[in-house]
Amino acid sequence: MSSIENITDQNFEEVTNDGLVLVDFWAPWCGPCKMIAPVLDEIANEKGEAVKIVKLNVDDHPATPQKFAVRGIPTLMLFKNGENVETKVGAATKAQLTALIDKYL
Repeated sequence: MSSIENITDQNFEEVTNDGLVLVDFWAPWCGPCKMIAPVLDEIANEKGEAVKIVKLNVDDHPATPQKFAVRGIPTLMLFKNGENVETKVGAATKAQLTALIDKYL
């Protein structure tokens, strides 16, 4: 079972201020977003409490992507205690995402 939570514009800051958080900016119509979803599920299950992985639907919650100038999806942003420390645009492999997260653990 996935431990990935869907977040909103309203709770974005609260969620990303808590430790290490990977935000997946996505939309249901996005093919590459669907491709990386199972990879994110795997990482969420493997990394457990070390990193929280959340998803924000850009169609339903446009204010946050606009604030962070998200131009393409999937966009993955890694936050550490509320600060955006790294951004990856486009689909990525499990190895790439794991390496990205491990740099900040």
